[in-house]
Amino acid sequence: MSRRKFIKGSAILGASVAAPSLLLGQSGMYSNKRNRQVYRVLDADATMVGTLPVMRAFAGNHNDYVSPFVFFDEFGPVELKPGSTALKVPAHPHAGVIPTTYFLSGSGHHKDSLNYDFQIETGEYMMFNSGRGAIHMEESGEQLKKEGGKIHGFQIWLNIPSAHKHDAPSTTVYRGENMPVIMNKDYTARVVLGELYGEKSSVKTYSPAFYYYLKLNKGARLDIPVNAQHNAFIYVVNGGLEVEGQHAIKPNQLVLYKRDAENINIYSEEGAEIFLLGGQPLNEVVYSYGPFVMNTEAQIIQCINDYNAGKMGNPDVVNM
Repeated sequence: MSRRKFIKGSAILGASVAAPSLLLGQSGMYSNKRNRQVYRVLDADATMVGTLPVMRAFAGNHNDYVSPFVFFDEFGPVELKPGSTALKVPAHPHAGVIPTTYFLSGSGHHKDSLNYDFQIETGEYMMFNSGRGAIHMEESGEQLKKEGGKIHGFQIWLNIPSAHKHDAPSTTVYRGENMPVIMNKDYTARVVLGELYGEKSSVKTYSPAFYYYLKLNKGARLDIPVNAQHNAFIYVVNGGLEVEGQHAIKPNQLVLYKRDAENINIYSEEGAEIFLLGGQPLNEVVYSYGPFVMNTEAQIIQCINDYNAGKMGNPDVVNM
């Protein structure tokens, strides 16, 4: 039975601080004391996970501003030709964290040590709740292998509160009807987690969290309500965005917000595609080691021992 070698600190690879980019012309925003202030703008870093190219926005760092989320990868976009070899992340373990996957285009194949083996389609949302430990494999989907096309999506990890890190693992896929879509003359929004403008996702989480995918039309200006004590951050996929302080945000940049205000105001002159995420900070120590996210070093050591003892499953079987 093959085992991966774990590299100390391997989860800590994320974005770098962006050089300030401020609008020179007139702002499309308006002043409001209820609006959140920007803490920092970050540039995502390019890396590889298996054979899949990704842009990594954060991984175990910036916890004071991104909790309850703990990791953020954009994978693709990559064009695949019919019959081409699948882009694959071989079988690997997780514990103490919920890797979630959302496809903007294309499809994926998920297989795990919990006896789940299925395809994930565009617009669906998968939660791999690793709990005390499980193994999964991820690759581009069967339809892409047959017909070709673009694969583009996001894997974003939700941290598990300490009280539930040793729960039994589980895997769930949520279809479109679980995540309402809001259509407006200025924007379209999918509520993957949480509630927005009266529309509420039926996806359950351990602690309050929100996850919105928004497409802004040209000239769109939005006030997005948030709990003043919850974290919030924006990732730009395409287009251009203006945020508080006349910050001009471009694709593959992450905006971290300060807390203590109940409104996020954004504007897009040219149109934009963005993710807005956040939630109630867990306010717990995060000790990450590769795919394991726990609260103490002793728990990390136990995860490694459990994996090596085969308690999380057999990676050779998952890779088959």
